[in-house]
Amino acid sequence: MKQLNKLIVTALFILATVTSQAQEIHFSQIFETALLRNPALAGLFKGDSRIQAVYRSQWSTVTVPYQTTSLSAEFKKQVGNSDDYITIGGQILKDKAGTIALSTTELLPSFNYHKSISYEKSTYLSFGIIAGMVQKSLDRSKMTTNNQYSGDAFSNNLSDGESFTKPSYSYFDGTVGITLNSQIGESESNNYFVGLAYHHFNKPKKLSFYESSDISMSPKYVATAGVRFEMATNSYFTIQTDVTSQEKNKEVVGGIMYSWKSNDDSGPNYGLHLGTYFRWNESVIPVAKLEMNSMSIAVSYDANVSALRQKSNGNGGFELSLTYQKAKKDNSSIDAVKCPRF
Repeated sequence: MKQLNKLIVTALFILATVTSQAQEIHFSQIFETALLRNPALAGLFKGDSRIQAVYRSQWSTVTVPYQTTSLSAEFKKQVGNSDDYITIGGQILKDKAGTIALSTTELLPSFNYHKSISYEKSTYLSFGIIAGMVQKSLDRSKMTTNNQYSGDAFSNNLSDGESFTKPSYSYFDGTVGITLNSQIGESESNNYFVGLAYHHFNKPKKLSFYESSDISMSPKYVATAGVRFEMATNSYFTIQTDVTSQEKNKEVVGGIMYSWKSNDDSGPNYGLHLGTYFRWNESVIPVAKLEMNSMSIAVSYDANVSALRQKSNGNGGFELSLTYQKAKKDNSSIDAVKCPRF
């Protein structure tokens, strides 16, 4: 086990040094978007239920802002009298980009089964799936094309020359994932997880506003890992990273956070988390998170360091997340299962 733990920590830093390029819809606060990363990460939290909302606004200094909103929910339940448990939930994702309001709406239910593989400590092999409908749409009234220019003069009375008739289309999409998560040594406060997700496993086809198009979605792979280790009874460090690959495109996001929590049982429980994440070759992301009892709020900002920084003046994306996390007083999964806490 000691050798395995050393390999896990080493892998985290290796993953964080891989060259990457940005792709698809993404959030910088990966620690608050478990279902988007890997459905097998659902349920890795202290409590019985978790509801999260994340908002992101990006590139406001370059063009019409790209705005993304996510709402997710997770509910845990013990399987019989065993240490196994399931997590059911889902995610609603809304993204709007650019002048023509190119929008993506996703409605994705999820399911995760956590199989206990150790009687001595918290060690689980988890299998998850998230799948549902996705809709793409645009506002054609905001489109402009070369056909609408006569010389240097633009006219709305001229046809845009495009042949598509429907401003939206829909398709089914899904992701499957697997994770291994366990405590490190004898302490329940020290945990790690590693996982792999296979996005777009059904390879959706005809992804275009043109009916004759044969464009399909390429599969995407996300390798994810995290480790949490306690410094004192009320403070700890957390390191997490995601490595995404889709055809020739790659993206690496990772970082470290220091956390402090109060131990006063007579009053409100507070927690403060401070850290920095990185999107390789693109942005540096300072993060701050504040907890009070069942609620928490986190803010982050992408400071652009890519070649686009000359146009963006270093500005990137602002992100805000709200989380409600609760444990039932009776029949709580906290005591029923030995789940790692992240």
